[in-house]
Amino acid sequence: MGPWRPGRFLVGGRPPTPPGTTRTERVSACRSRYRPDPGRPDPRRRQDAVSDKTRILVVDDQTVVREGLVLLLELLPGIEVAGSAGDGEQALALVGEVCPDVVLMDLRMPRVDGVEATRRIRQEHPGVEVVVLTTYADDESIFAALRAGARGYLTKDAGAEEIASAVAAVRGGAAQLDPAVQRRLVEAVAAGERPVRRREDGTLPDGLTRREAEVLALIARGRSNAEIAGDLFIGEATVKTHINNLFAKAGLRDRAQAVTYAFNHGLAS
Repeated sequence: MGPWRPGRFLVGGRPPTPPGTTRTERVSACRSRYRPDPGRPDPRRRQDAVSDKTRILVVDDQTVVREGLVLLLELLPGIEVAGSAGDGEQALALVGEVCPDVVLMDLRMPRVDGVEATRRIRQEHPGVEVVVLTTYADDESIFAALRAGARGYLTKDAGAEEIASAVAAVRGGAAQLDPAVQRRLVEAVAAGERPVRRREDGTLPDGLTRREAEVLALIARGRSNAEIAGDLFIGEATVKTHINNLFAKAGLRDRAQAVTYAFNHGLAS
């Protein structure tokens, strides 16, 4: 299959900018794709826009992995592969050419690594989200990628459903982290910050119910919705309702924020 070439993975999608345009013109063209019309909601943030496929750029230096991801993603509904790159330098060039919505980024690559590529993509193309997909889940890799602007972080044992979920989450303005990564964040926060004590009268912050606090504690432990449902002997739909309610009460946007909130309020077990 090999690296991306003009004309590949563009069936039904937006073609690259015409040959001969300058890099500045290409960046401007991509940015305009993400800029909503005045008075209209940003269509990239509409999770119900089922007709709007998510364009993905795959970046990995291992040919077998890269081509396997391309084949996998092409089978997923609502996803269109915009192209693929073998390192961060190629990725930086291609983002301006193929205008992806999400970049699926490896970290350890030659020439320009995934962290630096993520930082520059987020700086030059703020409308493009980055989901890290890597073998590494150590603190240094996690924090470097998140500080660079990645909104998702998965390890390479993630399945198709997890990848699709992370892509949908970041395109909707949220973040999605592998459960193991969430646990590492909790440990790092616990090592570096002092938690806030619960109120002496036993009440929970922001009007959370006891059940919502239990769900929050399990989120902080890196449990998935299905696992939380099993732990509490309730339905998965009920878990989602509790999560929506506690997020609204506490002003949380995603599970990463929920982990920090749980620790800071003494709710992480």
